[in-house]
Amino acid sequence: MNLQETLSDNVKQATKSIFNVELDTVEFQATRKEFAGDITLVVFPLLKFIKGNPVSIGEQIGMHLVENVKNVKGFNVVKGFLNIEINDSYYIEFFDKIKNDTSFGILNPKLDDKAVMVEYSSPNTNKPLHLGHIRNNLLGYSVSEIIKASGKKVYKTQIINDRGIHICKSMLAWQKFGNKETPESTGLKGDKLVGNYYVKFDQEYKREIKELIADGQTEEDAKKQAPIIVEAQQMLQKWEAGDLETVALWEKMNGWVYEGFAETYKNLGVDFDKLYYESQTYLLGKEFVAEGLRTGVFYKKEDGSVWCDLTPDGLDEKIVLRSDGTAVYMTQDIGTAIQRAKDFPDVGGMVYTVGNEQEYHFKVLFLIIQKLGFDWAKNLYHLSYGMVDLPSGKMKSREGTVVDADDLIDEMTETAGHISEELGKLEGYSDQEKNELYKTIGLGALKYYILKVDPRKRILFDPQESIDFQGNTGPFIQYTYARIQSILRKATLDQSASLDINYKMHEKEKELLKQIQIFPEAIQNAAQNYSPALIANYTYDLVKEFNSFYQNVSILGADTSEEKYFRVQLSRAVSTIIKNAFGLLGIDVPERM
Repeated sequence: MNLQETLSDNVKQATKSIFNVELDTVEFQATRKEFAGDITLVVFPLLKFIKGNPVSIGEQIGMHLVENVKNVKGFNVVKGFLNIEINDSYYIEFFDKIKNDTSFGILNPKLDDKAVMVEYSSPNTNKPLHLGHIRNNLLGYSVSEIIKASGKKVYKTQIINDRGIHICKSMLAWQKFGNKETPESTGLKGDKLVGNYYVKFDQEYKREIKELIADGQTEEDAKKQAPIIVEAQQMLQKWEAGDLETVALWEKMNGWVYEGFAETYKNLGVDFDKLYYESQTYLLGKEFVAEGLRTGVFYKKEDGSVWCDLTPDGLDEKIVLRSDGTAVYMTQDIGTAIQRAKDFPDVGGMVYTVGNEQEYHFKVLFLIIQKLGFDWAKNLYHLSYGMVDLPSGKMKSREGTVVDADDLIDEMTETAGHISEELGKLEGYSDQEKNELYKTIGLGALKYYILKVDPRKRILFDPQESIDFQGNTGPFIQYTYARIQSILRKATLDQSASLDINYKMHEKEKELLKQIQIFPEAIQNAAQNYSPALIANYTYDLVKEFNSFYQNVSILGADTSEEKYFRVQLSRAVSTIIKNAFGLLGIDVPERM
């Protein structure tokens, strides 16, 4: 049982024995810096159950804690807050237990627990990954790692949108204007090459619309009758009919895209355990639609289309099968979810990392799967996130102004290089070491800037601002880690020695230990809230606390060998937590900077 649990139990015992009141919950918070104490009981909520003055109530509970909890050495009451002082020995005993634990706070998966599947990325195969995909990938990957660290088995997956009219647009444009060029012949990544033809299609489509309007057609008719869009629709029909030539072209161009995606994922540092393809899953939901018709979950309209009436649940009616028997997105998503549960029987819940414009879609999807009778449907979660903007404005992939993921990664690396050179921190580095460091700093800056923000909030991403070596940034935290490594390289200590239980801690040492102690709780909170921001901001608080400690006490030049040993071990523990916390965010830390 940890200290807070012990205190909570004893506060409940105190209210029972002193006031004859049984409490269900007790609220604690960190003690404010200006008051003596290490943890604070908020007395105000107790006034609902206990009549009296909050100061008097706090003092009586404080006396009970001093008398009954061995690690409580004193207290003070300020208005409705009971500030509790804890013995130094408690923190030293705690630190002695965890100082050599390189995975402190990170739990191994429980074998009897249900696994969680996290879906992210899920791109279209008609264009490269862009800035929006970067936020999606970073969130999905980090949430996967955090849930894993909280003690659950995790499967990472994506559904690749590899079929539909948008794919045919790129294919047709390549056929018409490509002169058989390939990634090899052009030196372009495959996803970029295919993306260029998606843009080319749009340009030609607009040109044809303009011509038809000039010939007297309405804009609406021109959009429908432009020859290039008619050809694209015919190509889609051929693909759905299994036309060999069309399917062969589709396989070739998708193959180029997958190679390009793989390179971007590698550079971004994300991975997957299982891939699903829309071309394989878009028919999967049909059997469940048929089952739902039999059980009354769905109903058929006169035109033959199949619907689910969700109006009793406060939603609307939703189509799940068109009148011609073809699947809609909802059909596919129903089938994919059920197929995943079949493929991974130990999965008890799924997290969908998808932008907030799809919130209604997922409400409907989750409700339909519940109505089909799947228990795990209650554990489905939409990790909804806001858009990412650059100072220059919004992205539009059809017009070729998309912020390309690869270009952004390269730009971040380049910017990190310029700033590092200006600061002059890289004497004695080879060119290769410099380039690796620039990439570590640049990617760290990008990932941290995006992940430190609550997923639901929209982000204005400023590359220059993100690579600041001061403030709440990735490079600032990376630099602190590298500074600690420099201290550890200079220190020569017996790592297996025990700490002196009677060691008199400096106030800054104690504050740092208190921050270290809450790392396991930060992981659990981040997992429960699907929020890497909680880990990012915990790490920043830890680093601020370490820098305050570093500026106020001497580590290697400490007055006694005991002080030096304690402070070096404390620094080492901080660096381990920084490394592990940043690992949960998918961020590397450099050994020197």
